[in-house]
Amino acid sequence: MRTHRTGRRTAALVLSTAVLFLSAPAPAGADGGSLPTVTPVSETPALYDDEAGGNSDADDPAIWRNAADPGRSLVLATAKEGGLRVYDLGARLVQSLPAPRPPAEDDAPGRYNNVDVVTGLRTPTGRADVAVVSDRGNDRLRIFRIDPSRPGGPLTDITDPAAAPVFSTDQADINEQRTAYGLATWQDKSTGRTYALVSRRERTRLALVELTPTASGTVTYRKVRTLDLPASFRLPNGTTWSPCTEPGELPQVEGMVVDPATGTLYAGQEDIGIWRMRADLTREPVLVDKVREYGVPGVYDEATEECTAGADPGFGGERLSADVEGLTLLQERDGDGYLFASSQGDDTFALYDREVSEHNEYEGGFRVGAASATLDGSQECDGAAVLNAPLGSRYPNGLLVVQDGHETPEVPDGEGGSRTATGFKFVDLRDVVDAADL
Repeated sequence: MRTHRTGRRTAALVLSTAVLFLSAPAPAGADGGSLPTVTPVSETPALYDDEAGGNSDADDPAIWRNAADPGRSLVLATAKEGGLRVYDLGARLVQSLPAPRPPAEDDAPGRYNNVDVVTGLRTPTGRADVAVVSDRGNDRLRIFRIDPSRPGGPLTDITDPAAAPVFSTDQADINEQRTAYGLATWQDKSTGRTYALVSRRERTRLALVELTPTASGTVTYRKVRTLDLPASFRLPNGTTWSPCTEPGELPQVEGMVVDPATGTLYAGQEDIGIWRMRADLTREPVLVDKVREYGVPGVYDEATEECTAGADPGFGGERLSADVEGLTLLQERDGDGYLFASSQGDDTFALYDREVSEHNEYEGGFRVGAASATLDGSQECDGAAVLNAPLGSRYPNGLLVVQDGHETPEVPDGEGGSRTATGFKFVDLRDVVDAADL
C-alpha cells in the first residue's frame, strides 16, 4: 500500500524472460481532475499506528447486512496489528478484537490485512454468516461467526486451531512476511462450495483456498491451486519492463473482488493494473486496465529508499494512478452493475462496467471529499466496500465505505510532529449514483 510501505518505488527489475498477457486499451474520456465529488455522512474514530494507539492502522472494510433488521447491519474493518473492528451504521465502535500475539518474542505478531463476508456458510450446526480475514502476520486465514445477538459482541473466532499457513512452510518462513495479504471470498453456485482467493505479499501469486467446516464446529481451509501473475512485461517498443520495487520484491496484489453471478475474479496488481480471470484460477488472466505508471522505468536509491522515475514512454492507462487498491462490486438487481477501484495515487475512484467483454468499459469516476472542517474525505484509499441494498432509515439506498489513509485533523505527537492516523468514511450510495450518473 502507498502510505505505509517504505521504499515502495525501487529499481526497475529487468528480468531475462518477459511474460506477455492480453491487455485492453484504456478508453478515452475525462481525466481525474474533472471527476465529481461526493462527501461522507460519517466517519469512524481515528486509528493511530503507534504504541499509544495500539499500532492500529485502518486498511480494509466489509459490510454485513442484517437480513432480520437491516438498520442494525455492521461494518467490519481490519486495523493491522490493532486487529479487527466492528462498527454500527453510525460509524460507532461495537466490538474490537485483537490480533493474535506472536508465538515467541522474536516472531511476527498477528496482523489483519483484508476482510470479506460469507453469507450462509455450511457448518455442522446449520448455515452461518462469517467474516474471513487474512492474517498477514501469521500467514493464516481467520474465520469469525457473525451473531448480532451474542452478548459481548457479534463476532466469535471459529478458526480451526490446526489450520496451516497459506503460503509458508514454517515459522522462519512466516517471519519473512511473504504471507497472506489480499483476500476475497467466493461461493461457487455450481457446487455450493465456499472459497477465499488470497494473494501473497511481495509476490505475484494468488491462491484458491476452500473453506471447510469441521465436526467440532470450527472452520478450516485447504489450498486448491495457485496462479502466478507476471512480474515483467513486453512493451510495444519491444523492450521488457518491470515496475520499480524494493530489491527482492515482485509486484503484489491486494485489492480483489469476485463477481458472484459469473465467478469472475478482479485483482488489482498494485503497480500494474486490474486483472480479470476465472475465480477458480483455471484460465489465463486478462489485463483490463493499466495504471498510468505502467512502462515507466525507475532507479532505486538505497539512501532515500525511494525510486526516481525515468521518462514516461506513454504505454500506461488513463484512469488509475498507482497503487490500484480496494476493489469492490456494486451489484444491481437486473444483473448490471459496476466495479469500483481505488486509484490511490490521485485519491480518486474509477468505475467499470460489470459486463464482461473484451475489456470492462470505463464508466466514470468520483472523489470522496470533505463534508466539513472536521469530517474530511478519503486520501490514499486502501480498501473499499459497497452494498447496494436498503440498510434501514440511515442508508435506504445502500452504503459505500472507504478507507482514509490520511485522517484529519492531525493530532500532535508531543514531539513537534503529528500522529499517523487512518479511518473509514461512510458514504450514502445514492450520492455516488447521482454524482457519477450511474
